[in-house]
Amino acid sequence: MKGRSIILDHLGDREAAALMVDGQLEDILIDADAPRPGTVYRAIADRPVKGQGGMFLKTPDGSAFLRQIKGLAPGQAILVQVSGYAEPGKALPVTQKLLFKSRYAIVTPDAPGLNISRTIKDEAERDRLLEIAHDVLAEAKTGLILRSSCAGADADEIADDIAQMAELAARVAADDGAGMETLAEGDGPHVLAWRDWVATAEVITDPGGFEDHGVLDALDRVRAAQVGLGGGASLYVEPTRALVAVDVNTGSDASLAAGIKANMACARALPRALRLRGLGGQIVLDLAPMPKKDRRAFETALRQSFRADDVETALVGWTPLGHYELQRKRARLPIEEVLT
Repeated sequence: MKGRSIILDHLGDREAAALMVDGQLEDILIDADAPRPGTVYRAIADRPVKGQGGMFLKTPDGSAFLRQIKGLAPGQAILVQVSGYAEPGKALPVTQKLLFKSRYAIVTPDAPGLNISRTIKDEAERDRLLEIAHDVLAEAKTGLILRSSCAGADADEIADDIAQMAELAARVAADDGAGMETLAEGDGPHVLAWRDWVATAEVITDPGGFEDHGVLDALDRVRAAQVGLGGGASLYVEPTRALVAVDVNTGSDASLAAGIKANMACARALPRALRLRGLGGQIVLDLAPMPKKDRRAFETALRQSFRADDVETALVGWTPLGHYELQRKRARLPIEEVLT
């Protein structure tokens, strides 16, 4: 199946969305039992953790943890937003910096100002978007970011999107309740697919779409540790309790360039491998042997690959033993945990 397809279906009773590009599974979103990122709570401050500079909060979905708590006292109500998924046995990560994100707009109540994606460079288009935003927001004090998907989009669709997000943000900001409450739910997979997969694609909503279009077979392959890199090389992605270990092997290639070839292929394949498996946290790469002079080329390739990935990832650098470390936001739950 050539081209780009977005398939909206279910896995059992879980809502799910798949992005297929030229017959290959490029991304998968599966609903989980945990609170969705983007959910907004009126939480109650519980107890500070002095050593970590944070505080545990009480929410309708259990304990949450907030960093940077200056001026917050136990018993106080506070608005927070789920920023990711919790590690096993840990509290839900939340933030006070609320974002209301949609296909075209991100409303930022606590960060005033109007910004347009840097990828939109045409001055006439930027002026058009500024005019749309000013017409919708008028004198509103909220901040706004116009996303790259605005380029060439219909003015009425952009305006409606901004208005809906601004109205939601205003309603949440006006909350004056006292007890724990969920004020806004995070987006599910079908809405996230519409929101974030904005490139032109065929959208398939027929029941059984995952089976008919090869998604289920692709998921079976994703659940295996091995990822083929071509030419006999491969990488193995194996999560442990402490970190995600990635091992790169050259296979049967015994040439002098085997190591750098396998490592460069790893740089290209790694974002997709982590994204499909829903893996984050500390990631350690045990690369194939290569001369130190080739490290810069590998880092450049790795940086370029992650630049196109939508999950925040920090390239930390080399360890004394020659491993390469990354730190990746836990924006999704591990696929094994979701499908078990």
